[in-house]
Amino acid sequence: MDMTGQRTLQVTQQQAWVALNDPEILKACIPGCQKFELSGDQKFTVAAGIKMGPVSALFNGSVQLTDIVAPQSYKLHFDAQGGVAGFGKGEAAVEIKPLEKGCELHYTVHSSVGGKIAQLGQRLVDGVAKNMAEDFFKRFEAELEKRYPPLEEPVRIESTASSQQASAGLPSWAWALGLVVVVAAVAMAVR
Repeated sequence: MDMTGQRTLQVTQQQAWVALNDPEILKACIPGCQKFELSGDQKFTVAAGIKMGPVSALFNGSVQLTDIVAPQSYKLHFDAQGGVAGFGKGEAAVEIKPLEKGCELHYTVHSSVGGKIAQLGQRLVDGVAKNMAEDFFKRFEAELEKRYPPLEEPVRIESTASSQQASAGLPSWAWALGLVVVVAAVAMAVR
């Protein structure tokens, strides 16, 4: 399976990088994730419960980051086993580009699956993977807003009789690493 995508994030490139490298944020955002822990040099142990059609299983695996160019890009290699449900493995590339306001996250995923999940059909697998990616980004955005609430602008006084309310700005921080986690989660879900 191949999947590519991009997201515009309302955070800085550095903030996105930091968030995507935070195991706690990733664990909270990956659908069905029960474990996302650092287990070595740029290596993570992951466990996620995945349901795809009539097949559901707990997938255990690992994610290894390579070719790291902080805070711009990296690659991740993943491998997961789901017992009789099957297995999955693959590679993803993530790139975070700064924008005038925020950043843009680009990702490409190449994965393969085997076992019962592979027998479900490519359309079902692709659909579940896309839904998981969208769910991840919704959770990731909510988590970022919770951890980094919008800053308030100072109150402006226009006259002695009136003043404007402070308006909320958008948070600026870490979205790019979230994509890597999404890609890993999607890859594990597809497995």
